[in-house]
Amino acid sequence: MGGLKEELLKAIWHAFTALDLDRSGKVLSHNLCTVLNVPHDPVALEEHFRDDDEGPVSNQGYMPYLNKFILEKVQGNFDKVEFNRMCWTLCAKKNLSKSLLLISDEDAFKVWVIFNFLSEDKYPLIIVPEEIEYFLKKLTEAMGAGWQQEQFDHYKIALNTSREGLSAWELIDLIGSGQFSKGMDRQTVSMAINEVFNELILDVLKQGYMLKKGHKRKNWTERWFVLKPNIISYYVSEDLRDKKGDIMLDGNCCVEALPDKDGKKCLFLIKCLDKSFEISASDKKKKQEWIQAIQTTVNLLRAGNPPPHKEARQKRKELRQKLLAEQEELERQMKELQTANENKQKELETVRKQLEAAAARAAEEEKKRLQTQVELQDRFSLELEREKMVRQKMEEQVAQKSSELEQYLQRVRELEEMYKQLQEALEDEKQARQDEETVRKLQARLLEEESAKRAELEKWHLQQQQAIQMTEAEKQELENQRLIKERALQVAMQQLEQLELERKEALEQYEEVKKKLETAANNTKSWKDKVAHHEGLIRLIEPGSKNPHLITNWGPAAFTEAELEQRQKSWKGKKATSE
Repeated sequence: MGGLKEELLKAIWHAFTALDLDRSGKVLSHNLCTVLNVPHDPVALEEHFRDDDEGPVSNQGYMPYLNKFILEKVQGNFDKVEFNRMCWTLCAKKNLSKSLLLISDEDAFKVWVIFNFLSEDKYPLIIVPEEIEYFLKKLTEAMGAGWQQEQFDHYKIALNTSREGLSAWELIDLIGSGQFSKGMDRQTVSMAINEVFNELILDVLKQGYMLKKGHKRKNWTERWFVLKPNIISYYVSEDLRDKKGDIMLDGNCCVEALPDKDGKKCLFLIKCLDKSFEISASDKKKKQEWIQAIQTTVNLLRAGNPPPHKEARQKRKELRQKLLAEQEELERQMKELQTANENKQKELETVRKQLEAAAARAAEEEKKRLQTQVELQDRFSLELEREKMVRQKMEEQVAQKSSELEQYLQRVRELEEMYKQLQEALEDEKQARQDEETVRKLQARLLEEESAKRAELEKWHLQQQQAIQMTEAEKQELENQRLIKERALQVAMQQLEQLELERKEALEQYEEVKKKLETAANNTKSWKDKVAHHEGLIRLIEPGSKNPHLITNWGPAAFTEAELEQRQKSWKGKKATSE
Protein backbone atom coordinates (compact mmCIF):
# COMPACT_ATOMS: atom_id res chain seq x y z
CA MET A 1 0.00 0.00 0.00
CA GLY A 2 2.99 2.30 0.63
CA GLY A 3 4.18 1.96 -3.01
CA LEU A 4 0.68 2.60 -4.35
CA LYS A 5 0.30 5.69 -2.19
CA GLU A 6 3.66 7.02 -3.43
CA GLU A 7 2.62 6.49 -7.07
CA LEU A 8 -0.69 8.27 -6.43
CA LEU A 9 1.05 11.17 -4.67
CA LYS A 10 3.32 11.81 -7.66
CA ALA A 11 0.39 12.31 -10.03
CA ILE A 12 -1.55 14.32 -7.43
CA TRP A 13 1.55 16.50 -6.84
CA HIS A 14 1.48 17.63 -10.48
CA ALA A 15 -2.20 18.53 -10.22
CA PHE A 16 -1.70 20.09 -6.79
CA THR A 17 1.09 22.41 -7.96
CA ALA A 18 -0.85 23.42 -11.09
CA LEU A 19 -4.01 24.51 -9.26
CA ASP A 20 -4.95 27.36 -7.00
CA LEU A 21 -6.31 25.36 -4.07
CA ASP A 22 -8.19 28.27 -2.54
CA ARG A 23 -10.45 28.19 -5.65
CA SER A 24 -9.99 24.69 -7.17
CA GLY A 25 -9.14 22.53 -4.13
CA LYS A 26 -12.73 21.30 -3.88
CA VAL A 27 -12.70 20.30 -7.56
CA LEU A 28 -9.45 18.32 -7.15
CA SER A 29 -10.71 16.60 -4.00
CA HIS A 30 -14.06 15.72 -5.64
CA ASN A 31 -12.36 14.33 -8.76
CA LEU A 32 -9.91 12.28 -6.66
CA CYS A 33 -12.74 10.73 -4.67
CA THR A 34 -14.52 9.88 -7.93
CA VAL A 35 -11.64 8.24 -9.81
CA LEU A 36 -10.25 6.45 -6.73
CA ASN A 37 -13.66 5.08 -5.77
CA VAL A 38 -13.46 6.72 -2.34
CA PRO A 39 -16.76 7.70 -0.65
CA HIS A 40 -17.38 11.41 -0.64
CA ASP A 41 -17.36 13.21 2.72
CA PRO A 42 -19.03 16.59 2.02
CA VAL A 43 -18.84 17.70 5.67
CA ALA A 44 -15.07 17.16 5.91
CA LEU A 45 -14.60 18.74 2.48
CA GLU A 46 -16.53 21.89 3.42
CA GLU A 47 -14.83 22.06 6.84
CA HIS A 48 -11.40 21.88 5.24
CA PHE A 49 -12.10 24.56 2.65
CA ARG A 50 -13.88 27.04 4.91
CA ASP A 51 -12.98 30.56 3.95
CA ASP A 52 -11.65 31.71 7.36
CA ASP A 53 -8.41 31.85 9.28
CA GLU A 54 -9.24 28.77 11.35
CA GLY A 55 -9.53 26.37 8.43
CA PRO A 56 -6.85 23.72 7.79
CA VAL A 57 -5.99 25.28 4.41
CA SER A 58 -3.95 28.04 6.01
CA ASN A 59 -2.76 26.15 9.09
CA GLN A 60 -2.12 22.59 7.91
CA GLY A 61 -2.14 22.72 4.13
CA TYR A 62 -3.75 20.28 1.72
CA MET A 63 -1.74 17.14 2.57
CA PRO A 64 -3.39 16.37 5.96
CA TYR A 65 -6.82 16.34 4.34
CA LEU A 66 -5.55 14.32 1.36
CA ASN A 67 -4.00 11.64 3.59
CA LYS A 68 -6.84 11.40 6.08
CA PHE A 69 -9.92 11.56 3.93
CA ILE A 70 -8.75 10.21 0.54
CA LEU A 71 -5.49 8.23 0.37
CA GLU A 72 -6.08 6.23 3.57
CA LYS A 73 -9.40 5.05 2.13
CA VAL A 74 -8.04 3.87 -1.25
CA GLN A 75 -8.54 0.10 -1.73
CA GLY A 76 -6.88 -0.38 -5.13
CA ASN A 77 -10.11 -1.05 -7.01
CA PHE A 78 -9.80 1.87 -9.38
CA ASP A 79 -8.66 2.50 -12.93
CA LYS A 80 -5.06 3.75 -12.86
CA VAL A 81 -5.25 5.12 -16.39
CA GLU A 82 -8.39 7.11 -15.59
CA PHE A 83 -6.79 8.45 -12.37
CA ASN A 84 -3.64 9.52 -14.21
CA ARG A 85 -5.67 11.07 -17.02
CA MET A 86 -7.64 13.18 -14.54
CA CYS A 87 -4.41 14.51 -12.94
CA TRP A 88 -2.91 15.01 -16.40
CA THR A 89 -5.89 17.06 -17.49
CA LEU A 90 -5.46 19.40 -14.49
CA CYS A 91 -1.76 20.05 -15.00
CA ALA A 92 -1.04 19.60 -18.74
CA LYS A 93 -2.65 22.82 -19.93
CA LYS A 94 -0.45 24.91 -17.64
CA ASN A 95 2.86 23.05 -18.07
CA LEU A 96 2.87 21.32 -21.48
CA SER A 97 5.20 23.01 -23.94
CA LYS A 98 3.56 25.05 -26.68
CA SER A 99 6.31 24.18 -29.15
CA LEU A 100 5.69 21.69 -31.96
CA LEU A 101 6.19 18.12 -30.72
CA LEU A 102 6.62 15.01 -32.86
CA ILE A 103 4.33 13.06 -30.53
CA SER A 104 0.60 13.36 -29.87
CA ASP A 105 -1.02 14.56 -26.65
CA GLU A 106 -1.92 10.94 -25.88
CA ASP A 107 1.72 9.91 -26.23
CA ALA A 108 2.75 12.90 -24.08
CA PHE A 109 0.28 11.70 -21.45
CA LYS A 110 1.85 8.22 -21.49
CA VAL A 111 5.37 9.68 -21.23
CA TRP A 112 4.14 11.75 -18.26
CA VAL A 113 2.78 8.61 -16.53
CA ILE A 114 6.02 6.75 -17.24
CA PHE A 115 7.93 9.71 -15.73
CA ASN A 116 5.90 9.38 -12.50
CA PHE A 117 6.78 5.67 -12.40
CA LEU A 118 10.52 6.17 -12.96
CA SER A 119 11.08 9.44 -11.06
CA GLU A 120 12.77 9.68 -7.68
CA ASP A 121 10.72 9.66 -4.48
CA LYS A 122 11.50 13.26 -3.57
CA TYR A 123 9.97 16.59 -4.50
CA PRO A 124 10.09 18.45 -6.80
CA LEU A 125 9.98 15.33 -8.96
CA ILE A 126 12.85 14.64 -11.36
CA ILE A 127 14.03 11.65 -13.38
CA VAL A 128 17.75 10.93 -13.05
CA PRO A 129 20.01 10.21 -16.06
CA GLU A 130 20.11 6.45 -15.30
CA GLU A 131 16.30 6.18 -15.54
CA ILE A 132 16.27 8.36 -18.68
CA GLU A 133 18.75 5.95 -20.23
CA TYR A 134 16.57 2.96 -19.19
CA PHE A 135 13.44 4.57 -20.71
CA LEU A 136 15.20 5.56 -23.95
CA LYS A 137 16.64 2.04 -24.31
CA LYS A 138 13.16 0.59 -23.91
CA LEU A 139 11.80 2.96 -26.58
CA THR A 140 14.67 2.21 -28.96
CA GLU A 141 14.18 -1.53 -28.48
CA ALA A 142 10.43 -1.19 -29.05
CA MET A 143 11.09 0.80 -32.25
CA GLY A 144 13.49 -1.89 -33.46
CA ALA A 145 16.40 0.56 -33.75
CA GLY A 146 19.93 0.33 -32.43
CA TRP A 147 20.89 2.05 -29.20
CA GLN A 148 23.26 4.98 -29.64
CA GLN A 149 25.26 4.86 -26.41
CA GLU A 150 27.80 7.47 -27.48
CA GLN A 151 25.06 9.96 -28.31
CA PHE A 152 23.44 9.49 -24.91
CA ASP A 153 26.79 9.79 -23.13
CA HIS A 154 27.29 13.23 -24.66
CA TYR A 155 23.77 14.22 -23.64
CA LYS A 156 24.33 12.85 -20.12
CA ILE A 157 27.56 14.83 -19.71
CA ALA A 158 25.83 18.04 -20.80
CA LEU A 159 22.93 17.28 -18.45
CA ASN A 160 25.10 16.51 -15.41
CA THR A 161 26.96 19.79 -15.70
CA SER A 162 23.76 21.81 -15.28
CA ARG A 163 21.32 19.78 -13.16
CA GLU A 164 20.60 16.47 -11.46
CA GLY A 165 17.82 15.35 -13.81
CA LEU A 166 14.76 16.32 -15.88
CA SER A 167 11.23 17.29 -14.93
CA ALA A 168 8.22 15.56 -16.51
CA TRP A 169 7.74 18.36 -19.02
CA GLU A 170 11.43 18.40 -19.97
CA LEU A 171 11.27 14.63 -20.55
CA ILE A 172 8.21 15.10 -22.81
CA ASP A 173 10.12 17.80 -24.74
CA LEU A 174 13.11 15.43 -25.06
CA ILE A 175 10.98 12.56 -26.46
CA GLY A 176 8.89 14.92 -28.59
CA SER A 177 11.97 16.56 -30.10
CA GLY A 178 12.96 13.28 -31.81
CA GLN A 179 16.57 13.62 -30.67
CA PHE A 180 16.80 9.89 -29.93
CA SER A 181 14.30 8.69 -32.58
CA LYS A 182 15.75 10.15 -35.75
CA GLY A 183 14.68 8.28 -38.87
CA MET A 184 11.51 6.95 -37.21
CA ASP A 185 8.02 8.02 -38.23
CA ARG A 186 5.51 9.27 -35.72
CA GLN A 187 3.49 6.07 -35.81
CA THR A 188 6.50 3.92 -34.93
CA VAL A 189 7.40 6.25 -32.03
CA SER A 190 3.80 6.22 -30.82
CA MET A 191 3.65 2.40 -30.94
CA ALA A 192 6.95 2.19 -29.02
CA ILE A 193 5.67 4.59 -26.36
CA ASN A 194 2.47 2.58 -26.08
CA GLU A 195 4.41 -0.69 -25.72
CA VAL A 196 6.64 0.74 -22.95
CA PHE A 197 3.56 2.25 -21.31
CA ASN A 198 1.78 -1.11 -21.33
CA GLU A 199 4.78 -2.85 -19.81
CA LEU A 200 5.74 -0.32 -17.15
CA ILE A 201 2.36 1.15 -16.22
CA LEU A 202 -0.25 -1.45 -17.12
CA ASP A 203 2.05 -4.31 -16.06
CA VAL A 204 1.64 -6.00 -19.46
CA LEU A 205 4.38 -8.64 -19.48
CA LYS A 206 3.52 -9.96 -22.94
CA GLN A 207 0.73 -9.58 -25.52
CA GLY A 208 -0.10 -10.87 -28.96
CA TYR A 209 -2.50 -12.86 -31.16
CA MET A 210 -2.88 -16.64 -30.55
CA LEU A 211 -5.53 -19.34 -31.09
CA LYS A 212 -7.59 -20.55 -28.14
CA LYS A 213 -9.56 -23.78 -27.99
CA GLY A 214 -13.11 -23.40 -26.68
CA HIS A 215 -14.35 -25.39 -23.71
CA LYS A 216 -17.83 -26.10 -25.03
CA ARG A 217 -17.70 -26.19 -28.84
CA LYS A 218 -14.00 -27.15 -28.98
CA ASN A 219 -13.37 -24.82 -31.85
CA TRP A 220 -10.26 -22.71 -32.29
CA THR A 221 -10.67 -18.90 -32.25
CA GLU A 222 -8.05 -16.16 -32.64
CA ARG A 223 -7.81 -13.90 -29.62
CA TRP A 224 -5.59 -11.03 -28.45
CA PHE A 225 -3.87 -12.21 -25.27
CA VAL A 226 -2.53 -9.84 -22.60
CA LEU A 227 -0.29 -11.29 -19.86
CA LYS A 228 -0.16 -9.39 -16.54
CA PRO A 229 1.42 -10.37 -13.20
CA ASN A 230 -1.60 -12.39 -12.00
CA ILE A 231 -3.94 -12.70 -14.97
CA ILE A 232 -4.11 -13.44 -18.69
CA SER A 233 -6.92 -11.55 -20.41
CA TYR A 234 -8.03 -12.26 -23.97
CA TYR A 235 -9.92 -9.92 -26.29
CA VAL A 236 -11.46 -10.05 -29.73
CA SER A 237 -8.81 -7.61 -31.03
CA GLU A 238 -5.89 -5.55 -29.84
CA ASP A 239 -8.02 -2.46 -29.27
CA LEU A 240 -9.11 -4.14 -26.00
CA ARG A 241 -12.72 -3.09 -26.41
CA ASP A 242 -14.37 -6.53 -26.41
CA LYS A 243 -13.04 -8.65 -23.57
CA LYS A 244 -13.87 -12.35 -23.86
CA GLY A 245 -12.41 -13.72 -20.62
CA ASP A 246 -9.61 -14.03 -18.07
CA ILE A 247 -7.22 -16.77 -17.00
CA MET A 248 -6.48 -16.22 -13.31
CA LEU A 249 -2.91 -17.15 -12.41
CA ASP A 250 -1.54 -18.18 -9.01
CA GLY A 251 1.27 -20.26 -7.60
CA ASN A 252 -0.58 -23.51 -8.33
CA CYS A 253 -0.78 -22.92 -12.07
CA CYS A 254 1.62 -24.45 -14.54
CA VAL A 255 2.33 -24.34 -18.27
CA GLU A 256 3.57 -27.14 -20.50
CA ALA A 257 4.14 -27.74 -24.18
CA LEU A 258 1.79 -30.05 -26.15
CA PRO A 259 2.48 -32.04 -29.26
CA ASP A 260 0.82 -31.01 -32.50
CA LYS A 261 -2.68 -32.42 -33.00
CA ASP A 262 -5.87 -31.79 -34.93
CA GLY A 263 -3.84 -29.93 -37.50
CA LYS A 264 -2.72 -27.34 -34.92
CA LYS A 265 0.92 -26.67 -34.27
CA CYS A 266 2.93 -24.92 -31.56
CA LEU A 267 0.50 -25.95 -28.83
CA PHE A 268 0.91 -25.44 -25.07
CA LEU A 269 -1.36 -25.96 -22.06
CA ILE A 270 -2.09 -23.67 -19.15
CA LYS A 271 -3.29 -25.65 -16.13
CA CYS A 272 -5.18 -23.95 -13.29
CA LEU A 273 -7.07 -25.44 -10.36
CA ASP A 274 -10.48 -25.32 -12.01
CA LYS A 275 -9.69 -25.15 -15.72
CA SER A 276 -7.09 -25.85 -18.37
CA PHE A 277 -6.56 -23.80 -21.51
CA GLU A 278 -5.08 -25.03 -24.80
CA ILE A 279 -3.31 -22.31 -26.79
CA SER A 280 -1.74 -22.36 -30.22
CA ALA A 281 1.04 -19.90 -31.02
CA SER A 282 1.89 -18.69 -34.49
CA ASP A 283 5.35 -20.28 -34.49
CA LYS A 284 7.75 -22.11 -32.25
CA LYS A 285 9.53 -18.94 -31.20
CA LYS A 286 6.29 -17.31 -30.05
CA LYS A 287 5.29 -20.55 -28.32
CA GLN A 288 8.55 -20.69 -26.40
CA GLU A 289 8.36 -16.96 -25.49
CA TRP A 290 4.80 -17.37 -24.14
CA ILE A 291 5.62 -20.53 -22.17
CA GLN A 292 8.67 -18.83 -20.65
CA ALA A 293 6.75 -15.61 -19.85
CA ILE A 294 3.83 -17.49 -18.23
CA GLN A 295 6.16 -19.76 -16.25
CA THR A 296 8.14 -16.73 -15.06
CA THR A 297 4.93 -15.03 -13.94
CA VAL A 298 3.83 -18.14 -12.00
CA ASN A 299 7.24 -18.40 -10.37
CA LEU A 300 7.00 -14.74 -9.30
CA LEU A 301 3.58 -15.41 -7.82
CA ARG A 302 4.92 -18.38 -5.90
CA ALA A 303 7.83 -16.34 -4.56
CA GLY A 304 5.64 -13.30 -3.86
CA ASN A 305 7.95 -11.02 -5.91
CA PRO A 306 6.79 -7.98 -7.88
CA PRO A 307 6.81 -7.85 -11.70
CA PRO A 308 10.24 -7.81 -13.36
CA HIS A 309 10.14 -4.18 -14.41
CA LYS A 310 9.12 -3.05 -10.90
CA GLU A 311 11.73 -5.30 -9.32
CA ALA A 312 14.31 -3.95 -11.76
CA ARG A 313 13.30 -0.37 -10.93
CA GLN A 314 13.61 -1.10 -7.20
CA LYS A 315 17.02 -2.68 -7.74
CA ARG A 316 18.14 0.33 -9.76
CA LYS A 317 16.99 2.64 -6.97
CA GLU A 318 18.71 0.52 -4.35
CA LEU A 319 21.82 0.46 -6.50
CA ARG A 320 21.72 4.24 -6.87
CA GLN A 321 21.19 4.63 -3.13
CA LYS A 322 24.03 2.21 -2.51
CA LEU A 323 26.26 4.07 -4.97
CA LEU A 324 25.24 7.38 -3.39
CA ALA A 325 25.98 6.02 0.08
CA GLU A 326 29.28 4.62 -1.18
CA GLN A 327 30.04 7.93 -2.85
CA GLU A 328 29.19 9.81 0.35
CA GLU A 329 31.28 7.31 2.33
CA LEU A 330 34.07 7.71 -0.21
CA GLU A 331 33.80 11.50 0.02
CA ARG A 332 33.83 11.21 3.80
CA GLN A 333 36.87 8.93 3.63
CA MET A 334 38.49 11.29 1.13
CA LYS A 335 37.84 14.18 3.48
CA GLU A 336 39.22 12.15 6.36
CA LEU A 337 42.24 11.18 4.24
CA GLN A 338 42.63 14.76 3.14
CA THR A 339 42.36 15.91 6.76
CA ALA A 340 44.80 13.17 7.82
CA ASN A 341 47.08 14.12 4.92
CA GLU A 342 46.91 17.78 5.93
CA ASN A 343 47.64 16.79 9.51
CA LYS A 344 50.54 14.61 8.30
CA GLN A 345 51.76 17.48 6.15
CA LYS A 346 51.56 19.76 9.17
CA GLU A 347 53.35 17.15 11.28
CA LEU A 348 55.99 16.69 8.57
CA GLU A 349 56.33 20.45 8.29
CA THR A 350 56.64 20.65 12.07
CA VAL A 351 59.23 17.83 12.06
CA ARG A 352 61.06 19.54 9.18
CA LYS A 353 61.07 22.80 11.07
CA GLN A 354 62.19 20.98 14.20
CA LEU A 355 64.98 19.26 12.23
CA GLU A 356 65.97 22.57 10.71
CA ALA A 357 65.86 24.17 14.14
CA ALA A 358 67.87 21.23 15.58
CA ALA A 359 70.38 21.52 12.73
CA ALA A 360 70.56 25.25 13.27
CA ARG A 361 71.00 24.70 17.00
CA ALA A 362 73.65 22.05 16.35
CA ALA A 363 75.47 24.40 13.97
CA GLU A 364 75.08 27.20 16.47
CA GLU A 365 76.34 24.95 19.27
CA GLU A 366 79.29 23.84 17.12
CA LYS A 367 79.99 27.45 16.31
CA LYS A 368 79.71 28.33 20.00
CA ARG A 369 81.97 25.37 20.88
CA LEU A 370 84.61 26.51 18.42
CA GLN A 371 84.18 30.05 19.57
CA THR A 372 84.41 28.92 23.20
CA GLN A 373 87.54 26.93 22.40
CA VAL A 374 89.10 29.96 20.72
CA GLU A 375 87.97 32.13 23.62
CA LEU A 376 89.45 29.67 26.12
CA GLN A 377 92.73 29.68 24.22
CA ASP A 378 92.70 33.46 24.07
CA ARG A 379 91.71 33.62 27.74
CA PHE A 380 94.50 31.21 28.66
CA SER A 381 96.98 33.34 26.76
CA LEU A 382 95.57 36.48 28.36
CA GLU A 383 95.75 34.90 31.80
CA LEU A 384 99.37 33.97 31.22
CA GLU A 385 100.10 37.52 30.12
CA ARG A 386 98.04 38.82 33.03
CA GLU A 387 99.91 36.60 35.47
CA LYS A 388 103.18 37.94 34.15
CA MET A 389 101.91 41.47 34.46
CA VAL A 390 100.56 40.76 37.96
CA ARG A 391 103.94 39.39 39.00
CA GLN A 392 105.62 42.47 37.56
CA LYS A 393 103.06 44.72 39.25
CA MET A 394 103.57 42.99 42.56
CA GLU A 395 107.27 43.60 42.32
CA GLU A 396 106.59 47.21 41.47
CA GLN A 397 104.09 47.41 44.33
CA VAL A 398 106.67 46.02 46.79
CA ALA A 399 109.07 48.72 45.72
CA GLN A 400 106.30 51.26 45.85
CA LYS A 401 105.23 50.10 49.33
CA SER A 402 108.77 50.58 50.54
CA SER A 403 108.72 54.08 49.12
CA GLU A 404 105.27 54.69 50.61
CA LEU A 405 106.50 53.52 54.01
CA GLU A 406 109.21 56.15 53.89
CA GLN A 407 106.64 58.70 52.83
CA TYR A 408 104.34 57.59 55.63
CA LEU A 409 107.03 58.08 58.24
CA GLN A 410 107.76 61.48 56.77
CA ARG A 411 104.04 62.26 56.92
CA VAL A 412 103.87 61.23 60.58
CA ARG A 413 106.65 63.64 61.35
CA GLU A 414 104.83 66.37 59.44
CA LEU A 415 101.64 65.58 61.31
CA GLU A 416 103.39 65.93 64.64
CA GLU A 417 104.65 69.34 63.53
CA MET A 418 101.18 70.24 62.32
CA TYR A 419 99.74 69.13 65.67
CA LYS A 420 101.97 71.55 67.46
CA GLN A 421 100.98 74.38 65.11
CA LEU A 422 97.30 73.43 65.58
CA GLN A 423 97.63 73.68 69.36
CA GLU A 424 99.11 77.15 68.93
CA ALA A 425 96.26 78.10 66.60
CA LEU A 426 93.74 76.81 69.17
CA GLU A 427 95.36 78.91 71.85
CA ASP A 428 95.14 81.96 69.55
CA GLU A 429 91.47 81.16 68.88
CA LYS A 430 90.81 80.78 72.60
CA GLN A 431 92.45 84.14 73.33
CA ALA A 432 90.45 85.73 70.50
CA ARG A 433 87.21 84.37 71.99
CA GLN A 434 88.13 85.81 75.42
CA ASP A 435 88.79 89.21 73.81
CA GLU A 436 85.46 88.97 72.03
CA GLU A 437 83.72 88.19 75.32
CA THR A 438 85.34 91.23 76.99
CA VAL A 439 84.29 93.52 74.13
CA ARG A 440 80.77 92.06 74.19
CA LYS A 441 80.52 92.79 77.94
CA LEU A 442 81.73 96.36 77.44
CA GLN A 443 79.28 96.90 74.64
CA ALA A 444 76.45 95.55 76.80
CA ARG A 445 77.34 97.90 79.61
CA LEU A 446 77.34 100.88 77.25
CA LEU A 447 73.98 99.85 75.90
CA GLU A 448 72.52 99.64 79.43
CA GLU A 449 73.81 103.12 80.25
CA GLU A 450 72.41 104.48 77.00
CA SER A 451 69.07 102.93 77.77
CA ALA A 452 68.97 104.45 81.26
CA LYS A 453 69.84 107.92 79.88
CA ARG A 454 67.11 107.69 77.31
CA ALA A 455 64.58 106.71 80.02
CA GLU A 456 65.69 109.63 82.16
CA LEU A 457 65.35 112.06 79.21
CA GLU A 458 61.88 110.86 78.53
CA LYS A 459 60.93 111.34 82.16
CA TRP A 460 62.31 114.90 82.13
CA HIS A 461 60.35 115.62 78.95
CA LEU A 462 57.15 114.51 80.63
CA GLN A 463 57.86 116.69 83.61
CA GLN A 464 58.40 119.69 81.29
CA GLN A 465 55.04 119.05 79.65
CA GLN A 466 53.40 118.93 83.06
CA ALA A 467 55.10 122.12 84.12
CA ILE A 468 53.77 124.01 81.08
CA GLN A 469 50.26 123.33 82.22
CA MET A 470 50.81 124.77 85.72
CA THR A 471 49.70 128.26 86.77
CA GLU A 472 51.51 131.39 85.76
CA ALA A 473 52.87 131.69 89.27
CA GLU A 474 54.53 128.38 89.05
CA LYS A 475 55.76 129.04 85.53
CA GLN A 476 58.72 131.11 86.68
CA GLU A 477 59.74 128.55 89.16
CA LEU A 478 59.28 125.91 86.60
CA GLU A 479 61.23 127.95 84.14
CA ASN A 480 64.13 128.01 86.56
CA GLN A 481 63.82 124.36 87.11
CA ARG A 482 63.57 123.93 83.35
CA LEU A 483 66.80 125.78 82.86
CA ILE A 484 68.43 123.64 85.50
CA LYS A 485 67.07 120.58 83.84
CA GLU A 486 68.08 121.80 80.40
CA ARG A 487 71.61 122.19 81.65
CA ALA A 488 71.36 118.74 83.16
CA LEU A 489 69.93 117.54 79.85
CA GLN A 490 72.81 119.04 77.96
CA VAL A 491 75.19 117.34 80.34
CA ALA A 492 73.28 114.09 79.81
CA MET A 493 73.38 114.63 76.05
CA GLN A 494 77.10 115.16 76.21
CA GLN A 495 77.40 111.98 78.25
CA LEU A 496 75.16 110.21 75.70
CA GLU A 497 77.37 111.41 72.86
CA GLN A 498 80.37 110.20 74.80
CA LEU A 499 78.69 106.84 75.28
CA GLU A 500 77.89 106.74 71.56
CA LEU A 501 81.54 107.32 70.75
CA GLU A 502 82.54 104.63 73.18
CA ARG A 503 79.98 102.29 71.63
CA LYS A 504 81.38 102.91 68.16
CA GLU A 505 84.89 102.26 69.44
CA ALA A 506 83.61 99.03 71.03
CA LEU A 507 82.03 98.04 67.70
CA GLU A 508 85.29 98.66 65.89
CA GLN A 509 87.09 96.58 68.49
CA TYR A 510 84.40 93.91 68.08
CA GLU A 511 84.91 93.85 64.31
CA GLU A 512 88.68 93.46 64.77
CA VAL A 513 88.16 90.64 67.26
CA LYS A 514 85.62 89.03 64.90
CA LYS A 515 88.13 89.15 62.06
CA LYS A 516 90.75 87.60 64.31
CA LEU A 517 88.23 84.95 65.32
CA GLU A 518 87.40 84.20 61.65
CA THR A 519 91.11 84.03 60.87
CA ALA A 520 91.65 81.65 63.79
CA ALA A 521 88.57 79.59 62.70
CA ASN A 522 89.91 79.40 59.14
CA ASN A 523 93.26 78.30 60.47
CA THR A 524 91.53 75.72 62.62
CA LYS A 525 89.49 74.49 59.64
CA SER A 526 92.62 74.34 57.52
CA TRP A 527 94.28 72.27 60.21
CA LYS A 528 91.23 70.07 60.43
CA ASP A 529 91.36 69.46 56.68
CA LYS A 530 95.03 68.69 56.85
CA VAL A 531 94.52 66.31 59.72
CA ALA A 532 91.60 64.59 57.91
CA HIS A 533 93.73 64.42 54.76
CA HIS A 534 96.54 62.79 56.73
CA GLU A 535 94.34 59.74 57.62
CA GLY A 536 92.79 61.26 60.80
CA LEU A 537 95.68 60.73 63.22
CA ILE A 538 94.70 63.72 65.39
CA ARG A 539 91.22 64.84 66.59
CA LEU A 540 90.84 68.60 66.83
CA ILE A 541 89.83 70.27 70.07
CA GLU A 542 86.75 72.46 69.49
CA PRO A 543 85.34 75.16 71.80
CA GLY A 544 82.43 74.12 73.98
CA SER A 545 78.90 75.50 73.90
CA LYS A 546 78.28 79.11 75.04
CA ASN A 547 75.77 80.44 77.54
CA PRO A 548 72.78 82.26 76.10
CA HIS A 549 73.30 85.98 75.51
CA LEU A 550 70.94 88.93 75.61
CA ILE A 551 70.81 91.11 72.49
CA THR A 552 69.77 94.79 72.61
CA ASN A 553 67.65 96.68 70.12
CA TRP A 554 70.51 99.07 69.22
CA GLY A 555 73.16 96.65 68.09
CA PRO A 556 74.49 93.12 68.04
CA ALA A 557 76.26 93.43 71.43
CA ALA A 558 75.42 90.69 73.92
CA PHE A 559 75.70 90.39 77.69
CA THR A 560 74.82 87.99 80.47
CA GLU A 561 72.19 88.29 83.25
CA ALA A 562 74.83 89.12 85.87
CA GLU A 563 76.23 91.96 83.73
CA LEU A 564 72.72 93.29 83.20
CA GLU A 565 72.03 93.35 86.97
CA GLN A 566 75.40 95.08 87.61
CA ARG A 567 74.64 97.77 85.03
CA GLN A 568 71.14 98.33 86.44
CA LYS A 569 72.64 98.95 89.89
CA SER A 570 75.21 101.36 88.36
CA TRP A 571 72.47 103.32 86.52
CA LYS A 572 70.36 103.56 89.63
CA GLY A 573 73.35 104.94 91.59
CA LYS A 574 74.08 107.55 88.88
CA LYS A 575 70.43 108.55 88.81
CA ALA A 576 70.30 109.09 92.54
CA THR A 577 73.51 111.23 92.42
CA SER A 578 72.14 113.45 89.65
CA GLU A 579 68.91 114.12 91.53
